[in-house]
Amino acid sequence: MKNEVLDVSGMRALPLDLDSAISFMLYIRFLEQRVAEEKTLKSTFYQTILDHFYGNHLPQGDVPLGEAHQYSDFFEYVYSSLSAPLASEHKLAWGMCMPLYPNIFYGTDLLFDMLNIQSAEATFELQKRPEDYQRERLHLIYTLILQRLYNFQVPVKIEQYHAWTDTETGLFRYYEVLVSPEFVEVSAKVPLPELNFVEIYAHFSEKDGHLQLQKVLPLDMFRFRGFAVVSVSDVTARMAVENIKKVQFNRVRGDSPNRYQRIIQSLKTLVQNNRIEFDLFPFVRVNGQAVYGYGQAGTGVLFQIWGENRLTPEEFRRQAEGYAAKPNSFFSPDIQGDDEQQIGWLTPFRNLNVRSLALVPLFFEDKLVGVLCMHTWENERFDEKKLASLEMAFAPVAQLLNIYIEEFNLELESIIKEKFTSIQPAVQWKFNEAAWHYLHRRKKGLPEVNENIAFFDVFPLYGAIDIRNSTSERNAAIRADLGHYLQTLDELLKALDGLDRSSLMQELRFHCTKWQQTLNQGDLSSTSENNLNVFLNEEARNYLLHLSQQDARTTPLVNEYLRMTHSAQGEVHRHREALDRSMECINTAVNSYFEDQKEALQQSYPCYFEKFRTDGIEYDIYIGQSIAPDRPFSHFHLKNLRLWQLSSMIEVAKLTRGLLDGMPKELHTTQLIFVHNHMIDISFRSDERKFDVEGAYNIRYQMIKKRIDKVRIRHSQERLTQPDKIALIYLHHRDIEDYLPFIHYLQETNALEPVIEELELEDLQGLSGLRALRLGIAY
Repeated sequence: MKNEVLDVSGMRALPLDLDSAISFMLYIRFLEQRVAEEKTLKSTFYQTILDHFYGNHLPQGDVPLGEAHQYSDFFEYVYSSLSAPLASEHKLAWGMCMPLYPNIFYGTDLLFDMLNIQSAEATFELQKRPEDYQRERLHLIYTLILQRLYNFQVPVKIEQYHAWTDTETGLFRYYEVLVSPEFVEVSAKVPLPELNFVEIYAHFSEKDGHLQLQKVLPLDMFRFRGFAVVSVSDVTARMAVENIKKVQFNRVRGDSPNRYQRIIQSLKTLVQNNRIEFDLFPFVRVNGQAVYGYGQAGTGVLFQIWGENRLTPEEFRRQAEGYAAKPNSFFSPDIQGDDEQQIGWLTPFRNLNVRSLALVPLFFEDKLVGVLCMHTWENERFDEKKLASLEMAFAPVAQLLNIYIEEFNLELESIIKEKFTSIQPAVQWKFNEAAWHYLHRRKKGLPEVNENIAFFDVFPLYGAIDIRNSTSERNAAIRADLGHYLQTLDELLKALDGLDRSSLMQELRFHCTKWQQTLNQGDLSSTSENNLNVFLNEEARNYLLHLSQQDARTTPLVNEYLRMTHSAQGEVHRHREALDRSMECINTAVNSYFEDQKEALQQSYPCYFEKFRTDGIEYDIYIGQSIAPDRPFSHFHLKNLRLWQLSSMIEVAKLTRGLLDGMPKELHTTQLIFVHNHMIDISFRSDERKFDVEGAYNIRYQMIKKRIDKVRIRHSQERLTQPDKIALIYLHHRDIEDYLPFIHYLQETNALEPVIEELELEDLQGLSGLRALRLGIAY
């Protein structure tokens, strides 16, 4: 045992003015109570301590820290009464310190040896800053005050962690320091104030809550007497695992090498052998198939054996999938032994001078995420006991490997999003492949090349559901609202006539009348409409706001006008608002229908389905062998899609017709299909983030789509597209041969009316010879 003073804070404690002193009396009263209550032989021991205390006339008042060394015999009794009876003094780190001061004055040799490590041999990475230490110290002080004087319980556990380098292994060892204030007596020097315990409890959860507590309960109000008990325990294994867990929470993007180095160092600390090496090999997949990972963790021995320097992607995939199918653990203290020489797959490890070897498959949520390799070089060996000591680290390391896999996948996705676009499942495989090739070249330091993503010889299908006369309906709604707006303003100006006769008011009335005349004459161009909006929303509005502030009599009238003309809820916008709600009603219903159908279409054969939002909904569908190379494509898949195209147009027409009763503004839809019976090529355009057609002939298909939405019947002013009808536009009769049997089928099942209109269409710019079928929908 040692009886000397040691600052357990490592000289990090900030000055704190406390009325604190060593005292034995709380401990003595505790013993007297135990003597009265105890019925076993312990009572005799406790009485012996009391006899020693009173018989030697030990001080019943304060004991100066500098005089504590005089009472070593008494401290022996304290140690014996508070430590485990069979614990060896040489294996127990135990001591006594001043109340609420980090000064140990008595303890076991082991305690002093552990805490008296010189800074040259220690690391203080776990130690807190002086400010943090002071905050926790004040937290303990106020916890004691509230517990002892107010009977207000706040959970508190004061602990410190010390780490230093073991001179034998060169690895950290970690120790936890616990301070028990059981024999610290707290008393008040002045009457105690009443407290709001709801606020007090809140202060304990605040970072600087102790500053508020110091205002309510200054420390000079209290006296602290007694001693605290300090105990230290080895928590190296627990801290090593905790450090691994911290890596996953404190990871920084792009810091993978340092992150894994910290993991490896923690694993070495866990086994307490710096000559045992570790390596991690994550299992990453692209399109469900194993590919190389790039985050080397540890020695890299697994990457040397299973990586691209030794195996082709196909060989790696075959070996990785074979191991994933039966992921067994392996351990050998010496793979150079005679028995191990018969195991062929160990040869690459032997060629690298590996001696002891353990391979442990790691799982996260029952999914294989990688392999942990534990090995030694040349003559160094380890046994199964070292391997067993790693067991508590398997779960956090597996979680880290899973994070690596998620980050790998996110990196692929980010490349897809950066270089490409949001991708549908039918073509996701192509983008995954291109992104992996891009990532592979970047990791290898090769020039980055944007791979062309294209699908050749696919059949296109195009459809459009348009809102009938949407442009004219919108123009009519705008004019109706502007007329209402001007009428509301005119009525307000007339009401203000007797209250404001200024020249500005006269000018405002003049322009209001002029705009009304322009609107009634129907001469409102786009430029005039913009000027009118400026007049209403800026000039007139700003003057009326000014007027309401200058003359309180005008305020009620102006406020009512502002309410009616509010940009969101104002009555003067009711026509546009009704139109917008009706259009949104249609588009939401149609969009939802196609979203549901898109998933169902993939079940027959994968296809690319892209929707566009205009005044209605347009879509492009591409289907063909190149979309899904691993699935045979036949013409029946195309015919199935064409039948769906006709049937879906009927369903959409019925769907939108059923919405009429709930629409603020009655709107109808038209249904259009453009039939192109020839295969085209499409490729992804990085600049527009979408697929587009390739080649001069294929571009003509795109041009036709953009010009047929308002096409008229030849020699008439009648639009081809009409409500309650489906229009099929084509160039040659052979183009619609697939559709004709489906049309007859739908007529016989009373989904379509029996009459088919065969129509010739007007010539468009650069287009002639367009024809159409128009089908009536049977309700």
